[in-house]
Amino acid sequence: MTKKFTTGRGMAIMLILTGVGHFAFPAQLDAIVPPFLPGEERFWTYLSGVAELVVAAMLLAPITAKFLNQNIRLLGAWSALALFIAVYPANIYMAIDYSDRELTEQLFAYARLPLQFGLFYWAWAIAKDIKKHLQSQPA
Repeated sequence: MTKKFTTGRGMAIMLILTGVGHFAFPAQLDAIVPPFLPGEERFWTYLSGVAELVVAAMLLAPITAKFLNQNIRLLGAWSALALFIAVYPANIYMAIDYSDRELTEQLFAYARLPLQFGLFYWAWAIAKDIKKHLQSQPA
């Protein structure tokens, strides 16, 4: 019996929960869309929610699945990293915007900034683990 390769599943579950949150509670997320982005805030809220759900699906793909001759789960890990980097300005905007709120809200907003670096690392580590696993498999 072979051990099932599950790297990326935890991040996929997290992204499903946060992605669904973009549709269940959009107003809260609209509020942290940076004002320099064109168009309506709700567009960006829904777009990032869809992106999270797509990346989650990629991370849940079978380890052997490919798209355009590229491993889907590995693409998902790199896409997660890109997504986390892309939404980082919203976290910066939130920290700035919350500067006049209650201390607990400020601390929540400020805590998100370094935590994002943990997500950057997690996505990178998943990609590294998937790549290592793929290289160890017979051709």
